[in-house]
Amino acid sequence: MELPPLEVQIKTLPLSPGVYLYFDKKDRLLYVGKAKKLKKRVSSYFNKNHDSYRIKTMVKNIHRIEHIVVETETDALLLENSLIKSRNPRYNIMLRDDKTYPWLVIKKERFPRVFLTRKMIKDGSEYYGPYTSVRTVRTLLELVKTLYPIRTCNYDLQQDKINEGKFKLCLEYHIGNCKGPCTGLQNEVQYNRSIEAIRGIVKGDFKEAVSYFTELMQEHAANMEFEEAQLLKEKLEILTRYQAKSTVVNPNISNVDVFTIVSDEAAGYVNYLQINHGAITRSHTMELKKQLDETDKELLELAIIEIRNRFDSQSREIYTQFDVELGENLKVTIPKLGDKKRVVDLSERNAKFFRQEQFKTIKIVDPDRHTNRLMAQMKADLRLDEEPRHMECFDNSNIQGTNPVAACVVFKNGKPSKKDYRNFNIKTVEGPDDFASMEEVVYRRYRRLLEEDQPLPQLVIVDGGKGQLSSGVTALERLGLRGKVPIIGIAKRLEELFYPNDPVPLYLDKRSETLKVIQHMRNEAHRFGITHHRNKRSKQAIETELDEIPGIGEKTVIELLKHFRSVKRVKEASKVELSEIVGVSRAQKIINFYKDEEE
Repeated sequence: MELPPLEVQIKTLPLSPGVYLYFDKKDRLLYVGKAKKLKKRVSSYFNKNHDSYRIKTMVKNIHRIEHIVVETETDALLLENSLIKSRNPRYNIMLRDDKTYPWLVIKKERFPRVFLTRKMIKDGSEYYGPYTSVRTVRTLLELVKTLYPIRTCNYDLQQDKINEGKFKLCLEYHIGNCKGPCTGLQNEVQYNRSIEAIRGIVKGDFKEAVSYFTELMQEHAANMEFEEAQLLKEKLEILTRYQAKSTVVNPNISNVDVFTIVSDEAAGYVNYLQINHGAITRSHTMELKKQLDETDKELLELAIIEIRNRFDSQSREIYTQFDVELGENLKVTIPKLGDKKRVVDLSERNAKFFRQEQFKTIKIVDPDRHTNRLMAQMKADLRLDEEPRHMECFDNSNIQGTNPVAACVVFKNGKPSKKDYRNFNIKTVEGPDDFASMEEVVYRRYRRLLEEDQPLPQLVIVDGGKGQLSSGVTALERLGLRGKVPIIGIAKRLEELFYPNDPVPLYLDKRSETLKVIQHMRNEAHRFGITHHRNKRSKQAIETELDEIPGIGEKTVIELLKHFRSVKRVKEASKVELSEIVGVSRAQKIINFYKDEEE
């Protein structure tokens, strides 16, 4: 049967929840997506102009559409996640994750062991985590083993083997770390009660453990066994202290999943916190690589389904930043105030830290990727038409109008290109006039680049507010470059960014990488300009009559003054003395100059 045209395939789609699959002419899977209404969602790809080049390319290559109808939107979410993982479509979000985090495992066996692992084996064992650091897991294990003596050996403790006496008591029993279940000294019921209490502690529920120790302590006290009661009291205190440290939010917040996302041009970073009885019992952060300019909402929905499946979360309530569509069975809360809002903020902070860590890693391992991502981010943040691979920043420097200078610093790919830095001596402006000085240096800089047929920058930054920006715009206008070269101004007080003909400044996040690059440029321009200004002042301050001697340059003057300490001593020095310092030829010039002066 011949494949019908795309228009017909779209028209025949149902208005039901489901999953759609796009294929190209070679029958390669391009994209998997979910929808509340299949027909409406698929049609949207073909009914509007897309800004993204990748979306345009994908839509252009779509040849065949398949769909799978499901009963609910939740089923659609689960099916989409499953198909993406199993089929790996070209244009879908890529899940990037670190599989090396440590877990705490309660092994599925008779007399279960509790230990740290980095591998998940699907054998029915209970895994808790992943934890962000091994130290956290070790601390928890130490607490558990202090409170509950449990076995560390890997023997298969079947009852028939214990009855046959195949096992012997080891050192762990003799030092009090184990109660000897291998020889029948501890029965399975007692041991499993300890495991149940450990399970509660790991989940953040200390009620069972506290109740157990309190009851046991009272029994020992009633039987006049005060030493045993004291030991239990100490364990109870340890447990209470740990509970106080681990409880980070309101203890009434229980059995809740928290999800937040931060994103940039290339990826989204989703943090997950599981909270039980006010304690964070699980934390995980995942990177999702964007393929088609997906929104934060789309990324978060996919991540929530993936993470909840991975960790088998049974929580019925989710705290997050904005409304997500996860079906009817889950309650989504967007906290505005109080403890709930604080835990969402905590999750978001974790996501931001993870993002920064990824940036640092990329910067070291793959600097090109870091540069590309930074340029894309700056383009978006500064509302530019192209990436600012070549940027220049100007700053003026003078003291009460004396020795006015300016500096131009050049950044390429977000990094200083010091060989391209330029200093300017102000020539046409008298007195302290920053605006006129800025216009002069911007005009001179780009007139020269045009004359030499050099490439122009993708962004010009002037240090100052509206006045300096206006001067820079005037200079570009004189050269016919207005509108061709973007220009902005940065004001020092509030780090405001000003645009031509826009009275409202742009405020970037103080932690934004874009702002940090601009600040770096501004600081470099200031440093470079100040250095030039100081050198100029110093040179002017040490100008002497020696500078007037024909054939005697600045370096020679400095050498003479270093040696003779004054102009007077240079004048009084003999030809032999001078020759030792500057050579015979220049010594003769100095002698002749002062001889002519006397005549």
